[in-house]
Amino acid sequence: MARSVCFLSLIFLLAIEPARADGPKTQNLILVTYDGFRTQELFAGADKALLNKDFGGVRDVTALTKRFWRDSPEARREALLPFMWGTLAKQGQLFGDRDRQSPVTITNRLYFSYPGYNELLAGFGDPKIDSNSKKYNANTTVLEFLHGKDRFKGKVEAYTCWDVFPFIINDKRSGIRVVADTGPPYGNPKDDRQRLINAMAAQMPPLWPGVCLDIFCHYPALDAIREQRVSVLYIAFGETDDFAHDKRYDCYLDAAYRCDAYIRELWETCQSLPKYKDKTTLVITTDHGRGDNPGTWTGHGTKNKTSEFGWVAVIGPDTPALGVRENTPATQSQVAATVAALLGEDFAKTDPRIAKPLDGVMR
Repeated sequence: MARSVCFLSLIFLLAIEPARADGPKTQNLILVTYDGFRTQELFAGADKALLNKDFGGVRDVTALTKRFWRDSPEARREALLPFMWGTLAKQGQLFGDRDRQSPVTITNRLYFSYPGYNELLAGFGDPKIDSNSKKYNANTTVLEFLHGKDRFKGKVEAYTCWDVFPFIINDKRSGIRVVADTGPPYGNPKDDRQRLINAMAAQMPPLWPGVCLDIFCHYPALDAIREQRVSVLYIAFGETDDFAHDKRYDCYLDAAYRCDAYIRELWETCQSLPKYKDKTTLVITTDHGRGDNPGTWTGHGTKNKTSEFGWVAVIGPDTPALGVRENTPATQSQVAATVAALLGEDFAKTDPRIAKPLDGVMR
């Protein structure tokens, strides 16, 4: 009898072993958002109609044109976002190209920040979230869901540009460390470099109320990776949206270019460290689109056509290198479940409102 039990146990273990081997290789995940960055620039680069003073508020048209204008959209987009198009598009996937029938539609129908961030983090548009007011989010985000898992407890952090993010992520309930414009980039600086960055952040003239510059999100997020202390990292960059509202197309393009460089540094740092190398997936997206012509590009919302379109990019060990996806419509609400699925977790089962993961991002 004992031999029979042992034999059956061995058969059972052999039967489940392939399932373990076929599980996701992703053990860490970095989620990055560019606030209000248009599909127009992502897929076609600099917009000729905005490379001027009248509609784009550009101060040095000649210099900006030299930096970012090329004859083809493929060359323009790579000049603007060299990591996105030189690495990610070749080794990962991009959703959102409407010319290839792969739009990423925002379902909350409001097309501004808090509703957008709730949708992409909670997995559904919530009609009760209809402003950018500092109200704690009643919905559970995928960050909070993951933080509740033993293997991620204390290993989820967020570095964000806007003082509303602690409310969106609900740091009080979730227990997630959310660094925002409400304090210094480093709560407990460990060396002279971190103390200097804190001093620079404190002395920097504020460009917009409640918003910090993207570099002060990047540095502490990069250090969280270098110290190998996080498994789930969220970084929210915001300059693209704020410079667009200011009608500064030159600064908008510069901000996008800098963010691309920040992301490259994060990715290359991950590939240099044993905790993250070949075990990390990177997901990049936006909270909303914006207007589609020279008169409306500075704004977004229900009155600004194409504000309803976003985009998503994914690269990692579980994601086939399919490049720009074709004939694959998606929604912003699919980001949350995708993040969880890449880590081997099923976020969608926790609430029927949560959209399923994106098609084809996992082998």
